[in-house]
Amino acid sequence: MINDTIAGVSTAVGNAGISVIRLSGPEAFSIADKIFKGKHSVLEQKSHTIQYGKIISNQTGEVIDEVLLIKMEAPRTYTREDVVEISSHGGYTIASALLSLLYSNGARPAEPGEFTKRAFLNGRIDLSQAEAVMDIIQARTQRVSRVAVKQLEGSVSNKLNEIRERIITLLSDIEVNLDYPEYDAEEITLAQAGKETASIVIEIDNLIKSFHYGKLLREGMEIVIAGRPNVGKSSLMNRLTRKNRSIVTDIPGTTRDTIEEYVNIKGIPVKLVDTAGVRETSDQVEQQGVERSIKAISDADLVILLIDVSQGFTAGDHELLNKVLMENKPYILCLNKTDLVSDRQLIDETLNLYPDAILMSVSEDKGIDELEERILGFATENRQDIDNQVLITNARHESQLKKAKEYLESAYKASVSKMTLDMVALDLKAGLEELGKITGHHADEDVINAIFSRFCLGK
Repeated sequence: MINDTIAGVSTAVGNAGISVIRLSGPEAFSIADKIFKGKHSVLEQKSHTIQYGKIISNQTGEVIDEVLLIKMEAPRTYTREDVVEISSHGGYTIASALLSLLYSNGARPAEPGEFTKRAFLNGRIDLSQAEAVMDIIQARTQRVSRVAVKQLEGSVSNKLNEIRERIITLLSDIEVNLDYPEYDAEEITLAQAGKETASIVIEIDNLIKSFHYGKLLREGMEIVIAGRPNVGKSSLMNRLTRKNRSIVTDIPGTTRDTIEEYVNIKGIPVKLVDTAGVRETSDQVEQQGVERSIKAISDADLVILLIDVSQGFTAGDHELLNKVLMENKPYILCLNKTDLVSDRQLIDETLNLYPDAILMSVSEDKGIDELEERILGFATENRQDIDNQVLITNARHESQLKKAKEYLESAYKASVSKMTLDMVALDLKAGLEELGKITGHHADEDVINAIFSRFCLGK
C-alpha cells in the first residue's frame, strides 16, 4: 500500500506556454485544496472536471499564479490514485514556487518515473507497458512511435500472456496426471507434452527474431558511406539528409574527417556517417581521416560502398570491399556516376560480378529510392508485413525470451528422451518464470527500480 503523496513537473523545464504540475496519492486533494482558491474547493469539485482559480500561498497570502486545476478521483487515473494536475504559466520560477508550496503542505518530490511506477504497482499497466511509455517519449520517427504505442496498448503483453497461458495449461494437465492419477482426467503423454512445447518454442523464437528490427527501430542504426575519394560520398550524404551537410568538390580528399547526421529513412532512425575517401596518402591529416573511416566501417551496422562506375571497378575498390568483408559487415554496393558512362560494357562487367549492385547517379537523383528501399529491407530482413507483427524492441525482453526458450527446449528434450513428466514440468515452470519477468509477474525489485530510474521526472 502506498501511503504518501508525490508531486512533480510533468512538462519540460524552461520557458514555455504552460507548465503542468502533477500530484498523486491519498492526500492529493487535501494538499491542493490548501493552496488553490476557485469557485469551488478542490474537495467539493467533481471528478474529471477543470476549474479556474489562483494558487495562493497559505503561509504569506501571496498570489503565485492563475491556473487551471484538473481533479481526477481514483481509480480512473493514470496511477489509479487520486490525481490533481495544475496547469500554470510556463517558466522555472512559477513551477518552482508552486512545487515548494506543495512540498511544504505534505507532498514529497516524485522520483524519476514514479508516476508510471505507481501505475505499474497499482496494476494499471504491466512492466513491458511501462517501458513503452519511455519509448514513446524518446521516439525519433513516427514508425517508432506507432510500435511503442502498440506496446503500451498491450501488443507484447497480450502475446506473452497467450504463451504463458499455454504453458500454464500444459503444467496443470501434467500436475493432474501426476498428483491425481485416480481421477478420470485425460492423460497427457510425453509425446503430447513435447509437441505442445515445441510449438511454444517456435512462438518464442519468432519474437526473438523480431528483435533485429525492433532494436534498429528503438535505438536507430548506424550507416557508413564508404568509398575511394571523389566517388560521390558527400553528394549522397547531402541527398539522403536533404541538406548540404558535406562539402562537395571535384578535388579528391576534400572530406578529411567523418561527418555524422541523424536522418529518418523509411521510418528507421539512422545515424548517417560520411567518411573520408580511403586511399594511400602521404598527407598526415588525410591519413588520420582514412584511419577514422576504417574504424567507422568497423562500428557500422551497415555499409554503403560507393563506386565510381565510370572508372570501372578499380584495385582500390576491391581493397575497400575486402576490408568490409573482413569486418563481416553487411553492405550495399552502389555504382555511382552512371550518367558519365559512355561504354555500357563497364557497367555490365561490374554487374556480372555483383548482380545486386544498385545503379546510381546521385547528381541526377537516380537510384536513391532503391537504396532507401534496400536499407528498409535490411532493417526488416525483407519481411512483408512487419508493422502488423508483434515486435520486441527492448534488450531486456530479448534476454528473458532467450532464457525462457532455453528452459522450454530443455523440456522438449526431456520429453523426447522419455524422461518423466515431472522433469518436463520443472523446465516448463522455469521457462514460465522467465517470461513473467518481462511483464512483471516475477520481476525482482532491483530490476523494477532500475527500469524506472531511467525515466524522466514527472512521468
